[in-house]
Amino acid sequence: MREHGVDETTIEQIRTDDRADFNSNRRFYHWTSDFGEYLEGMADREQNTEPKTVADLLDEIEDETLYRALLTVDRRTLQIILLKMQGYSTKEIAPLVGLTTGAIYARLDHLRKKLRKIL
Repeated sequence: MREHGVDETTIEQIRTDDRADFNSNRRFYHWTSDFGEYLEGMADREQNTEPKTVADLLDEIEDETLYRALLTVDRRTLQIILLKMQGYSTKEIAPLVGLTTGAIYARLDHLRKKLRKIL
């Protein structure tokens, strides 16, 4: 820059501005990195909080009316609900709980009707 006739004050000002811009970008990237790690940690915690058992499922219910209603449901139906929440299809659930797919649909339909009355 000196070779092109730029004075020292201007050169120093450009260096100061460049350094400030560099530091600002570094803080931003550091923040986004920390924020990304935070989000990944949240995602890991969310995945770990998926109910694994019927007891876990019942423990996660915050609505008292729903909780009381589900306490009256038989354990096999609660297992079906849990497996549905975990992404299993009705065809996959049938052999796991020892029922036909039709019986599973009937249990879920019965539960829906029961919950509609209560809730």
